[in-house]
Amino acid sequence: MKTMQFEAVKVALKQDKTGYVLTLCMHPDEIPEELLRDFVGARYQVVMVRLDGNEQPMDRQEEFIGDRAVKVAGSLCRDAAFWVYLHEDNQIIEPTEKEATTWLREYLGVKSRADLKTNNEARIRLDSINMEFTTWKRRS
Repeated sequence: MKTMQFEAVKVALKQDKTGYVLTLCMHPDEIPEELLRDFVGARYQVVMVRLDGNEQPMDRQEEFIGDRAVKVAGSLCRDAAFWVYLHEDNQIIEPTEKEATTWLREYLGVKSRADLKTNNEARIRLDSINMEFTTWKRRS
């Protein structure tokens, strides 16, 4: 059994009555001739892997961990109890969202929460401060 391999870019995704329709764009030099010759309606077993900026397969699990960390950081900074926690620990002067946000960015060593998607060390520090805060909240 011969497989077809080619690189493509997702350009559209829509839904009709039978399911989803995925539209891919590929360079004319890369489209397998067999694919051009197959009839419309031919069935395929498809295996796809997303590429990162270095043309390497992307670890999607890592991507989801990063998204979760961004959400956790955002919810911490909006939590008034977190402001009080930092204030009581003398980490911030005024218990406000702005001060908590500035403190957390400095503590994590990131310029923005989006950096948490790719910065594993910052995610570890975030998990640590979140656990400390959760423990403090249970005692209070």
